[in-house]
Amino acid sequence: MTTAENVRAAFAAESQVNRRYLAFARRAEQEGLGQVARLFRAVAAAETVHALAYFKAMRGVKSTAENLQDAIDGERTEAQEMYPQFMAIAMEEGEKVAMLSFNNAMETEKVHHRLCAEALNKVRAGQDLPQRDVYVCGRCGYTVVDEPPDRCPICGAAKGDFHEVP
Repeated sequence: MTTAENVRAAFAAESQVNRRYLAFARRAEQEGLGQVARLFRAVAAAETVHALAYFKAMRGVKSTAENLQDAIDGERTEAQEMYPQFMAIAMEEGEKVAMLSFNNAMETEKVHHRLCAEALNKVRAGQDLPQRDVYVCGRCGYTVVDEPPDRCPICGAAKGDFHEVP
């Protein structure tokens, strides 16, 4: 393998372990193990440091306009290609939980695509987005600006399941 391949593999591994440790922290919190949860969050933060170092080595961060275009392309691919294929396989295999997760992600990626496209238009016009509150559904990831809905349009979660993004 080349160094470039190793850096990409390390970035993927560190990114995934970060998410895994955050999931472990949530479980520890649910079990009343606050300090174990804190340890998992700390280790997850360290894995983020590693992942960002590898992403820098990959020259993965460019101008904001280029980064938005990259996000738009990725969200489109996920919504139009990846998740529909994953859903078809999950349906064929009778994996209902996976199918629901894929569907929720696919619908959310469509929203992300739209939001990133709106942001790119502003950036190309030399502007930032207007100051607005942003909320994310804690069950499916649906992202909305200004005010969360009474019920998530993707998964039906209650307004209280949304958290504001700082």
